[in-house]
Amino acid sequence: MGLKSKLESDLLTAMKNGDNTTKTTIRMILTNMKLTEVQKGSALDDNEILSILQKEIKSRNETISDAEKINRTDIIDSTKAEIKVIESYLPQQMSQEELVALVKQAITDSDAKSMSDMGKVMKIALPKIQGRAANDMVSKAVRDLLSNNQ
Repeated sequence: MGLKSKLESDLLTAMKNGDNTTKTTIRMILTNMKLTEVQKGSALDDNEILSILQKEIKSRNETISDAEKINRTDIIDSTKAEIKVIESYLPQQMSQEELVALVKQAITDSDAKSMSDMGKVMKIALPKIQGRAANDMVSKAVRDLLSNNQ
């Protein structure tokens, strides 16, 4: 079963069980997927769906950060619950050590020497990491390792 089918199936289950958090979260994800499909002009594959899920988590983390500034614990709690729902559809996240090892391999494969080679490294690393680490974590690891090479 593809990721989209699983989301649609889980939406129906959440509706039957009266689970509003899961229901609204999955609906938002499916809406963003549909918008992306319309913009792209074709159906999304699982990797593209994983990318959307990562963006959804990033957006919610920003919401939590903003809510903490104004001390809105109600928003923080509901947003954390939404993140848990989204994370259930992501593959097991990589540890920092696994991420660093994979980025080091990508640096070696691309023969990168400086920060100007960051694009080459990211092009190799991201398809291998897809969905198992946030893109901003990958770019931070690449930046750290390339700046240490100089």
